[in-house]
Amino acid sequence: MKSRISEFLVGLVFGLGLIVSGMTDPGKVLGFLDLAGLWDPSLAFVMGGAIAVGIFAFAVARKRTTSFLGGAMHLPTSRDIDRRLVIGSLVFGAGWGIAGFCPGPAIVSAAAGQPKAIAFVVAMLAGMWLFEIAESRLRNGSTHNTGAR
Repeated sequence: MKSRISEFLVGLVFGLGLIVSGMTDPGKVLGFLDLAGLWDPSLAFVMGGAIAVGIFAFAVARKRTTSFLGGAMHLPTSRDIDRRLVIGSLVFGAGWGIAGFCPGPAIVSAAAGQPKAIAFVVAMLAGMWLFEIAESRLRNGSTHNTGAR
């Protein structure tokens, strides 16, 4: 129960941070991405702050074997930059540039009842579902493929 309460509080603080920083406003995000027009650099400071916190947090986490609540630490180990990572990054960036939302801010905005965010979250979930279906078919095809047609 203690873990669930802390998860809720961390999510709440994260959501409030997204609102305060302007990340839930697609216009602000698109203004940041508009390098050739009226560029709004304010989100660069938000990202810089997030990177600074992340660097510190990962440095602390690497030295620990358990979380602050006693759970096991599961940090990423792969450092590979492969085709899937590059394609996924491009799709993520294109979606962010078109809609002005990325997943976290979209969920916060959808919870606030913003129609564009609700449409984005529905499309995001549909895309995740389609990806899982495609992945499953590729996995099953590669393990059951005998080469005969």
